[in-house]
Amino acid sequence: MTQGAGQGPEVERTATLRDFRVPAYVHETGPYAHSTHPGDVAPPADEAYPEGYTPTQRDLPVINRGDTVQVHVDPDSLSAPQPVDGPGPLFVVGDVHGYLDELVAALQEKGLIDAAANWCAGTARLWFLGDFTDRGPDGIGVIDLVMRLSAEAAAAGGYCKALMGNHELLLIGAKRFGDTPVNSGAGTATFQAAWLLNGGQKTDMDRLQDHHLQWMSRLDAMEEVDGHLLVHSDTTAYLDYGDSIEAVNDTVRETLTRNDADEVWDLFRKFTKRFSFRDEGGADHVRSLLDTYGGTRIVHGHSPIPYLKGEVGSEESEDSGGPLVEGPHVYAERLAIAMDGGVTMAGKLLVQQLPLDI
Repeated sequence: MTQGAGQGPEVERTATLRDFRVPAYVHETGPYAHSTHPGDVAPPADEAYPEGYTPTQRDLPVINRGDTVQVHVDPDSLSAPQPVDGPGPLFVVGDVHGYLDELVAALQEKGLIDAAANWCAGTARLWFLGDFTDRGPDGIGVIDLVMRLSAEAAAAGGYCKALMGNHELLLIGAKRFGDTPVNSGAGTATFQAAWLLNGGQKTDMDRLQDHHLQWMSRLDAMEEVDGHLLVHSDTTAYLDYGDSIEAVNDTVRETLTRNDADEVWDLFRKFTKRFSFRDEGGADHVRSLLDTYGGTRIVHGHSPIPYLKGEVGSEESEDSGGPLVEGPHVYAERLAIAMDGGVTMAGKLLVQQLPLDI
């Protein structure tokens, strides 16, 4: 039986800020000292990345925000409507990044779990779009909760499933390869340094166990459900790994099974690319994925909605105390739905029932 959320030995959690800054325990020395943003995996000062190399997007600005306010959940809202027959309602969850309390509150608000954080949604179907750890305080608690809900939902006739995000690849790499140098295409890099600079929490690494690693390593990279193509990253890099959903998922799992540091780094690098569906030509990029893998609309996490909408750092967002995220962002000629509400920057952890009324 997997360990439930909130259980386990007491550990001292690393204080973290709700934005993209480097954790306080990262020393500013070594080849990554000059990284301009904590999401960056920066090369040495005398080297530059080749065209299109984006282990993380370097133009994401840093926001200094306070903690989000916990939302009171009306007990009357804790029961999701159940269908008479057939599959239950479909829900998707954006990036969680270790914010366990916010996840529990959001799932309760949608009637998917009860006051004790147990599955109560019967035949409902729930998909997590990846990025369970890093930046927030309790990534392992998030993984434990998702693993437990997967068993409880299946027992109730529904399901709770999850996709592979770039931060799952990063945590796997940091645990397996540590400070082993990898061929980054821009000088020496290591998973350990990249993990720390991307908000890796020491308490997560201390609590990481073999069953967590095995679970993450077996996650699918994409899936098509009710006409929705579910992926983590807003990138066309999936096309590099196969011309069917099954082929992509098999290739990702086989890459992790071979346990080659350079291969896993390349996979992480490609899954970290972003913004392919934004701006001119974005809709065509979405269509290339839909034409190859199926579905009529793509649903993704990875890129926070305030960045996609160009609202980060604006005078309006400064005055309001944080980026305003009311729900998913529909864009790219209404072919793409973004689900990362920016919980790490005092945005919102999104749980959304599909289809959207658009």
